[in-house]
Amino acid sequence: MKKPRQVKSKMKAEKEEREMQNTVSGPWAFQNFVWKVFVPTCVMAFAAVLGYKGYIETRVNTPFSSDKLAEISRLDKHDYYWGSYRPQVYFGMKTREPFSLVTGMMWYFPATLQGDGRGFRHWCTQEDGLKRYGWMKHDGKNFGIQEIVDNDVLIKTSFVKNIHGLNGGDWTARIHVSKLNLTNNNKKMSLIFYSAIEEKTSGNINPIIDQLSNSLIGVDGETKELGFFNLNFNVIKGSGIEQSYLVTAAPSLSLLKETVFQNLKAVRQKNPREPKIVLPGEELRLKNGEMLSPNFIATQITAELPLELEVRFERNSMNQKESLTGETYENALINYEYTFDEKFEKIFKLKTKGYKEDEINFAKLAFSNMIGSIGYFYGSAQVQSIYTDDPVPYWKAPLYSAVPSRSFFPRGFLWDEGFHGLLLSSWDLDVEMDIISHWFDLMNVEGWIPREMILGEEALAKVPNEFVTQVNTNANPPTFFITLQYILEHKRGELLSKHLHLLEKLYPRLQTWFEWFNTTQKGELASSYRWRGRNDQVTKELNPKTLTSGLDDYPRASHPSQDERHVDLRCWMALAAKVMAIIADILHKPSHKYENTYEYLSDNRLLNELHWSPNTHSYSDYGLHTDKVILQRPNQPSRQIQHQQDKIRVVLEKPVNRFVDSSFGYVSLFPLILKVIDPSSIQLQMVLEDLKKPELLWTKYGLRSLAKNSPIYMKRNTEHDPPYWRGAIWMNLNYLTVAALHHYSQVEGPYKAEAQKIYIDLRKNLIANVISQYKKTGYLWENYGDSLGEGKGSHPFTGWTSLTVLLMAELY
Repeated sequence: MKKPRQVKSKMKAEKEEREMQNTVSGPWAFQNFVWKVFVPTCVMAFAAVLGYKGYIETRVNTPFSSDKLAEISRLDKHDYYWGSYRPQVYFGMKTREPFSLVTGMMWYFPATLQGDGRGFRHWCTQEDGLKRYGWMKHDGKNFGIQEIVDNDVLIKTSFVKNIHGLNGGDWTARIHVSKLNLTNNNKKMSLIFYSAIEEKTSGNINPIIDQLSNSLIGVDGETKELGFFNLNFNVIKGSGIEQSYLVTAAPSLSLLKETVFQNLKAVRQKNPREPKIVLPGEELRLKNGEMLSPNFIATQITAELPLELEVRFERNSMNQKESLTGETYENALINYEYTFDEKFEKIFKLKTKGYKEDEINFAKLAFSNMIGSIGYFYGSAQVQSIYTDDPVPYWKAPLYSAVPSRSFFPRGFLWDEGFHGLLLSSWDLDVEMDIISHWFDLMNVEGWIPREMILGEEALAKVPNEFVTQVNTNANPPTFFITLQYILEHKRGELLSKHLHLLEKLYPRLQTWFEWFNTTQKGELASSYRWRGRNDQVTKELNPKTLTSGLDDYPRASHPSQDERHVDLRCWMALAAKVMAIIADILHKPSHKYENTYEYLSDNRLLNELHWSPNTHSYSDYGLHTDKVILQRPNQPSRQIQHQQDKIRVVLEKPVNRFVDSSFGYVSLFPLILKVIDPSSIQLQMVLEDLKKPELLWTKYGLRSLAKNSPIYMKRNTEHDPPYWRGAIWMNLNYLTVAALHHYSQVEGPYKAEAQKIYIDLRKNLIANVISQYKKTGYLWENYGDSLGEGKGSHPFTGWTSLTVLLMAELY
């Protein structure tokens, strides 16, 4: 029996035909595929790519957390609200507000002022050629006394704060000017004191004019944070006084000096050799047809010396209080000085150790310049990642930080601040923990902290454009682990009793910071590390710089490559793991990960396999290297002689992977410096023996940064860049070396006696030279010459060179 024939309906047949067409080749099939499958898939994929790209682009400027450590710091914000937080000017006061009322001082000698502005003082600059300047005493909180010597004229600035109520209360400053040499031809000096508000400050300032004398006697104003306030100017001393003033709208805080100088007017005198230079009064500017409100008010007092000006800041308050003026001011200053001296001796014990009075005074000024150079900055850094085509702005943030040098580096540097913290935490742990909080609030979600923070108009105006942008692949030595280790050893009780909550909040950031280093700076071999940021395409550098290491032009492998191994970074990571394990234990967190990492990185067998050179019997970097590299001017036609091209790098020998044996110096000492070497190892004996050799690092002024027998010793890195870390003596790494020698002289081992002997000699040499050079030049210096011990580089450099105080006190 046959099965019945199946008949398809017309509708069903048409449907099957359409489905068949969708499966065959041809234009119709491809078009259907594109619209039904490919396009929707691509749209979703493209959206995902865009979303991911946007995500990785913004990681560089996304904060680690919206919670701010600085907001839970135990520092009393009212006690520290006002301060000398403008280290870039010779004298000035400001608040810890993003947009603040600021005050400052300028001066010049009318008889010697030049038409191009030379002789006009405001910002700290080496070009001014001052004999000396700096804080003699400063406690970081209540008072400061500074001396400035310019053309045999002594300018003494002091301030005292009357702390009460909200936002720091009142303060008074005095500026006293006198001749050091009675035959000094500078008979008159013009002293300018000003107040200004930044563009985004919510408030105003207005002049108070004495109608009879047409002179400025004060300023009153109001800001959201301060409320109503007034500044009172009182000339205490001076003869032949001439006063004038300026009320105007300055374009920015970075152009205050220019604003004053452009408004100075010469008035004819009978004696043309004694010009009279005055300010014009009110000079307000128009913008878009509207008169701008004043944001800058300055008073000028010209007089024969001696001259003394008192400036009194007072907030309008219902609380009755005694004004800080006259005898009240003098007594307050004396009392604060006495308290400072007592505290200084209690902490550093220099009298007890037998130091002379002039040596103790040196130590006080070295310390005072460190704490007196703390600045408060606000703004947005410029950062770059590989995922952003151009630099992008970091988030706006404050920074409370010491600075290396008021004249040359008046801004925050990450690796410097770790050294600064050793001295600052000895004096005031609250201050140091607040500084640490501000720096770690600058960490992004990746765990990266910019190497250099250039925040605000004034800071930015001091930095060449090529150094402004910070790159998120680049590290800096994690020196805050040194600070934390020091605090744990010297201030653990205070840390746990006052700052335990802050430490708990800091810990996740420390974890992320550690992991960022451990992943982004790792080397090709297990337990090896490599500083990123070296440029393998340079044509004019003798040895490509390693700015990220903090040691800038210190010679590494001649040809940067992925195979490099940097011994200093490996030791930094060992230290970091050790400190992380201690903090984890304190906070009852799992610590085995960090303990295991420390044991692994401090394993001397592994360390020696990667970094002990069998040729020189010393610790060394490893990489693609040759010593046969020179700088040479390229051949050029004779007609171009007048416009010579820069010298270029010429490689005379093919580089090979090897230990960088020819660069013995600070980097070679890191296993000693960070106490990674086993006290009983033969390597410790060899390192100690090398330390004493004059042909290597030893001098009677301290340890030079690079051995004299290195082919790059004191060589320029480019035709225009003088040697930096290629022989000079630097205090930060000398301090760490002294501290390490002290450590090895105290622990059991066959070389403790030798370590003790070197410790005594090196410490004595360093202290003697820094004090000697201060007496000779009036400054602490960035580094010191290895032949004569002379001060070199920027000055005053009262950042890590101030660690001389800890050497004197034997605090390590």
